[in-house]
Amino acid sequence: MAKGKKQSKEPKGRKITLKMAKLALKLTVDGKRRLDLSNMEIASFPKCILKLCDVDELDLSRNMLKKIPDSIDKFVNLRSLDLHSNQLDHVPEAIGHLQNLYSLNLCNNLLSSIGLPNEIGLLQKLRSLNLGMNLLESIPSSIAALKELRHLGLFNNRLTRVPECLRNLPHLESVNLKCNPIPSGDDKGIDPIQRVECLYLVRESCLCTSCLKKVKDARQKLDSRLSRAPAHGRSIFAGLITPNSVAQEDQATWR
Repeated sequence: MAKGKKQSKEPKGRKITLKMAKLALKLTVDGKRRLDLSNMEIASFPKCILKLCDVDELDLSRNMLKKIPDSIDKFVNLRSLDLHSNQLDHVPEAIGHLQNLYSLNLCNNLLSSIGLPNEIGLLQKLRSLNLGMNLLESIPSSIAALKELRHLGLFNNRLTRVPECLRNLPHLESVNLKCNPIPSGDDKGIDPIQRVECLYLVRESCLCTSCLKKVKDARQKLDSRLSRAPAHGRSIFAGLITPNSVAQEDQATWR
């Protein structure tokens, strides 16, 4: 009796051809070349896309990828790499060669602390890093070297304390640490300044009439409070308006 064929250990998924990949190329509004292969049931990294390694953005999100090969370093022009919602349990050290990367999305994978390489700290231009919805108990201390980082997502992980390396990121604007087992009060120690989520500074000429009125009303209230404060505690921003939370609701009008 003939033995049946051995079943392949390779994960099943949709096979991507070079022709399919070329059809997935798009031009962004700012003239960048984007290769969008998201949500296509891809189970293994398509080798054929190495022939398109000059793209500026690569989206492989919402697939079934379990591994990203070292050859990812061929995409030297990449500004954005989106790998969210796959089954990745580690990131290759070669990720550190993507020196032009501005945005890296690794959200909703299976990454543990050992699956995130120290080489991620070599991404000197990185501004946005999303590591949310993984299995991280800690993050590499090398992240402290990401001096241009603005936004960091660490939500829905297994962190028990605020990473110390966050204190060394001079341009960090937002950190999402929600849904981690961090003791109450520990997440207030990132820096001694209580910060609002967003601060917009614009000239009056940039505001519509209704927004300008709301802002001026709020500014009058603020000036009234400041007039009662010690002189050394006052700050003046000549020619600039700071919208309050009400005006921010209308920011789509004036932004």
